[in-house]
Amino acid sequence: MTILTIQDQAREIFADAHFLHSQAVERLEAGDIRDGAEKAWCATKRATDALILARTGVKIEHSPDTTRGLNELVKADRAVRSLHGRYYHRQGLLHGSCFYLGSCDPEEEIVRLVRETADYIKDAEGLAFF
Repeated sequence: MTILTIQDQAREIFADAHFLHSQAVERLEAGDIRDGAEKAWCATKRATDALILARTGVKIEHSPDTTRGLNELVKADRAVRSLHGRYYHRQGLLHGSCFYLGSCDPEEEIVRLVRETADYIKDAEGLAFF
């Protein structure tokens, strides 16, 4: 039985975030902006969960824990602030407005956020494994 280190576990979660982002882009290209938005949000959340795990050793189980964990990281490290606003912007537009409410306007902003989720994941990885 292989026991994974916290860093290995975080890398697996980041890999999941990258996979979810690729699915989000595929959904956009298939014309399903709503599902693409939700998959991009899930990729954002998973990347944030991986960052929290890598930096604190705490494995996130529920969404409110992600929010609390990110807020705590921001207090401890100013560099994490670069993700803070981007996280909440995606939560509000991709998850809340587009996916749950079906209001995916302005569409250009939703598409941009979905595509730029790759940058969010990359930045979170950089903060996790500095």
